[in-house]
Amino acid sequence: MARFVCSMNVSLDGYVDHDRMAPDETLFRFWIKVVQATPHALYGRRIYDLMTYGQDDQPDWGAAEHDFAAAWRAQHKWVVSQTLTEVGPNASLISSDVKATVRALKAELSGQVDVSGTVLLQSLSDWGLIDEYRLVYHPIALGTGRPLFLGPRPPMTLTASDRIGAQAVCLTYQVA
Repeated sequence: MARFVCSMNVSLDGYVDHDRMAPDETLFRFWIKVVQATPHALYGRRIYDLMTYGQDDQPDWGAAEHDFAAAWRAQHKWVVSQTLTEVGPNASLISSDVKATVRALKAELSGQVDVSGTVLLQSLSDWGLIDEYRLVYHPIALGTGRPLFLGPRPPMTLTASDRIGAQAVCLTYQVA
């Protein structure tokens, strides 16, 4: 059975906005290692759209961007969307019977599956499918945007806290 792990960047006040929380070099290397170590990813449509920049190498990229893109392309991705009609290479679209399909993935896969996307995360959490939250907090209060949590969550236990670079901290919580 797979372990579903929410891996997200979050502001101090609980919002997710990847345009306003760009990682520094150390944090970017952290995310490269996470993606390299995780064979599967489950995305909501908005975060998948954001991540597709990694499908094609760009001439102005440095080594870190190439490393991230190579790791991202190697992951098999499932994308939950009611609006997309197709997804890129090494990706599968889930557009109907989401709950049953995601439950089947959890039962059939082994290892870790990274889960990203606030709307998707809310559904999977409501269905009791999230095993762990790996939240990378940035030293910024956004005040608006998409909140990571849209209501009460199950009890969690802090299992790790790691400083990443000069400003970010990763808190890891197991769902109790």
